[in-house]
Amino acid sequence: MIDKLIFYFEYPFVRYALIVGILIALCSSLLGVTLVLKRFSFIGDGLSHVAFGAMAVASVLNFTNNMLFILPVTVICAILLLRTGQDTKIKGDAAVAMISVGALAIGYLLMNIFSTGPNLSGDVCSTLFGSTSILTLTQGQVTLCCLLSVIVVVIFILFYHKIFCVTFDETFSKATGMKTDFYNLLIAVITAVIIVLAMNLVGSLLISALVIFPALSAMRIFRTFFSVTVCSVCLSVLCAVIGLLVSILAGTPVGSTIVAADMVAFLVCCLVGKATGGKA
Repeated sequence: MIDKLIFYFEYPFVRYALIVGILIALCSSLLGVTLVLKRFSFIGDGLSHVAFGAMAVASVLNFTNNMLFILPVTVICAILLLRTGQDTKIKGDAAVAMISVGALAIGYLLMNIFSTGPNLSGDVCSTLFGSTSILTLTQGQVTLCCLLSVIVVVIFILFYHKIFCVTFDETFSKATGMKTDFYNLLIAVITAVIIVLAMNLVGSLLISALVIFPALSAMRIFRTFFSVTVCSVCLSVLCAVIGLLVSILAGTPVGSTIVAADMVAFLVCCLVGKATGGKA
C-alpha cells in the first residue's frame, strides 16, 4: 500500500489534489464553528445549489475558466440571501429555500436543454456529488485555490475577535457600536468563496458536510471557541487527507469518501465526549 501511494504521488495531479483538498478542508472548518453556532448552516447548503446553477450556466456559455463566473455569482447571491433573510416579509429559511431550489432547477434545466455531452445524467451526478475532476486540476486552478485560501485564512485571523463577538452575542456587539451587519456580510461572502472552492472536491450537495461535521465533532469534546475551532481544523484536514488517499487507493468517489471519514470522526468524537464528559 505504501509503495502504491509513493507511486501515485510521483504524478503532479495527485499532489495538486491533496494540496487543494487540505486547503478546502482548512477553510471550511474555520468558518464551520461560526456558522453552526449562529445557525447559519443552511446558508452553505443554499449557496451550494446556487453554485451548481452558476456552473450549469458557465458550461452552456462555454467559459474556459468557469470559476471566474461561478465565484462572483455565488458571492452576489450570498449578499442577496443575507439581505433577504433580514427582511421581515421573507424569513431566512424561506429565502434559502427559494434561492437554492430555484438555482438547482434552473441549473438542471439548462444542462438538459443545452447538453454538450452524451452522458447528461453522469455530468449532473458528478457535479452534485463530486467527481474525479479533483484529479484533473491544472496548475492555474491550484494557484487560484491557494490564493483564495490564503485570503480566507488571513481575513479570519484579522477579524477573529470580531467574528467571535458576532457569533456569541450579536445584540450586545451591535449595542457597543460594532458593525455587525458588515461582519455578517463578511462571513456570508467568505462562505460563498469556500463553497465554490469545494465544488470540485465533494460536489454541490455534499459541501455542507465539510462545514458542519468537523465543527459538530469538535463540540463533542471541547467547550471554548478557540479550542473547538482548532480541533475542527485538525479533524477536517485529517479526514480530507484520509478520504483522498482511500479514494485514490480504492477507486471510490472522492467527495463521498471524505464525508464518510467526517462521519466516522463525528462518531468517535461523540464516544470520546461521553467518556470524558466533554470537559476539555
